[in-house]
Amino acid sequence: MRITAKAKADTRQRIIDAATRLFITEGWERTTTRGIATAAGIATGTLFNYFESKETIVAALISDALVNAQHALRSQRGEDESLAEELFTLIWTELTSLRAFRTFLPAAAETILSPLRRPSQQSAGDSIRANHLEAVEHIIVGHGVLGPLSAVTMQLYWTLYLGVFAYWAADDSPNQEDSLALLDRSLTLFIASLPREGERDHERQTQ
Repeated sequence: MRITAKAKADTRQRIIDAATRLFITEGWERTTTRGIATAAGIATGTLFNYFESKETIVAALISDALVNAQHALRSQRGEDESLAEELFTLIWTELTSLRAFRTFLPAAAETILSPLRRPSQQSAGDSIRANHLEAVEHIIVGHGVLGPLSAVTMQLYWTLYLGVFAYWAADDSPNQEDSLALLDRSLTLFIASLPREGERDHERQTQ
C-alpha cells in the first residue's frame, strides 16, 4: 500500500515530537534513535527512512522552528527599521522560537553547528546555516550594501552568531538581558565591518 504524502508528513512530525520530548526529559546524550522510534510508535528501521541520525532529527527541529519564525517576521516587517534593528529582530525572533528547547540545544548545537563537527554530520547543520545566512544577506542587501557578500564577511557573521547562540542557550539572566546585550554588541561589531560603497568600488578595481 502506498503511503500518502500526508501520512509521511505526519510520521515525520511524530518522530520530531517524540525526539523533542526525550531530548528534554532524558537529555541529548542519553537519547537514542531506538528510544525515539519506540516513543514515536514505529520501528527503528522506519525512523531511518526519515532521518539518518538523532543529529538530523534535531537539525530538522531547529530548521522548522527558524523557518516558521522567518515567515512570521516577514508578515510584520517594519518599513523604517535600520539594518541593526532588522537583524536584531530576525535573530531574536529565531532564538525565541527555540526557547522551549534550551535544555538540550547547547549539546546538540555543539554537534551539528560546530565547524569542528565530523564530516558524516556535515549536512545536518549546513542546511540551517545556509538558510539563516540567506535570510541575513537578503536583509543586508535590502539596506543598500552591495552583494554578494564575501565569504569572509559571512564567516565573521556566523562566528558571532554562534557565540550569541551558545551564550543565549545557557543564559539565566532576567529576561535574558545579558544575551540581548551581547547580541547588540555583536551586531554593532559586524555592521561596522561591512564594506562601505567606496571601499567596495576600490575592492572591485583591484581584483
